[in-house]
Amino acid sequence: MSTITTQQALALAPDTSSAQAGKKLAATKHWKNLGRAPTALWGECQGSALYQVRVDLTGMAVKCSCPSRKLPCKHGLGLIILSINEPGALPGAEPPEWVASWLAKRSAPKEAAPARENAKSPEKGATEAAKRAAKRQKLVEDGLDTLDLWLTDLVRNGIGALESQPASFWETQAARMTDAQAAGVAARLRRMAGIPGASDDWPMKLLGELGRLSLLIQAYRRLDALDDGLRDDVRQLIGWTLAQDELAARGEHVSDRWTVLGQWIENQDRGLEQRTWLLGERSGRLALVLQYSFANQPFPESFIPGSSFDAELHFFPSAYPLRARVAERSGEPVAAHERLPGSESVEAFLRARAEVISCQPWLDRLACVLRDVTPVCVSADSWWARDESGAGLPLEGSDHWRLLALSGGNPVDLIGEWDGETLLPLGMIAEGIYTPLWGVN
Repeated sequence: MSTITTQQALALAPDTSSAQAGKKLAATKHWKNLGRAPTALWGECQGSALYQVRVDLTGMAVKCSCPSRKLPCKHGLGLIILSINEPGALPGAEPPEWVASWLAKRSAPKEAAPARENAKSPEKGATEAAKRAAKRQKLVEDGLDTLDLWLTDLVRNGIGALESQPASFWETQAARMTDAQAAGVAARLRRMAGIPGASDDWPMKLLGELGRLSLLIQAYRRLDALDDGLRDDVRQLIGWTLAQDELAARGEHVSDRWTVLGQWIENQDRGLEQRTWLLGERSGRLALVLQYSFANQPFPESFIPGSSFDAELHFFPSAYPLRARVAERSGEPVAAHERLPGSESVEAFLRARAEVISCQPWLDRLACVLRDVTPVCVSADSWWARDESGAGLPLEGSDHWRLLALSGGNPVDLIGEWDGETLLPLGMIAEGIYTPLWGVN
């Protein structure tokens, strides 16, 4: 942990107040019985009570006996930051029982649910599963047929009046797709609701999204004619999910040292979505880890932007495998290299993205590392990242003064997420130091 910066560790904080409170607790005067082992940190923090705090360095998981529902809590953040700022304050030792038992529980394989006495025979279970799948297939097909007619009428009548339509205009169709068990299509329709009137060129943007949705419907009707990877893409985009055991059996397994390029947390309908982008050091593979949190529950995995860790990833089957799940980690995270491989120009990145889209036309976002670009404020609400040739990409949002200040007006390596229109800054490297540009949108 001594190679990780405080700013990187603070990216684990669930909010700004937790980050500030964690920094205040990163002093030995607040702690007793501190210690560390190759895979764990621990200590007891004196607050309104004496709280037992432990950190699993392999997965950056935190457990504290305090009543806070935030994870990691301020005590866990304080312990992590203390280990970074004052590594000598945590002497090497054998973990006490309250730490060792927690680590053992985390590393133990999950037991399968006990079989019920009246469990169905494998043949009967397979038959019922096939019936459920066939029933859902019929629901999805009927729902998509109805949506296809709606899209045809929408385009035939013209989209000019959509700017004045209420939110229920889109929500009604999205609800129908949910009832048809096509949750992916429903989510796409809800995103479209925000396009009309949002910009001067909204008709062009909406037509593009409507076209991609129509293409998805046609592709689903021709599943048997598609290549295996593209068939998996279409099914997942419609709303079919892949169980973990099926992912382990069918997905590509890649072991590597993975650098956390950056992450972003975004509000969803009933919770939070976290997108974490990883880059393989040896394989050069880009990976996207998607996680969800509901009812203030923690995300299953924790990642420190700008750090590297050894792990095996399982990639979801796809025409362009990008989404992945961390199957197994080993060792603690360390600081990434001072420079990361990336695109030497804006043109090179856009050319590479075009090749990706030719494989998977429904890809919404793609991470990139733009080397030697300069943040430029064009106007009060217009920011760009420009390379040395003058070519640039517009930055999402209108408040990038911190990025400009950290760059000093000089070229930096910028890590971002490109959605086809704007680049969302996730992190930057200036003078060999990684700084996360994270937040909750």
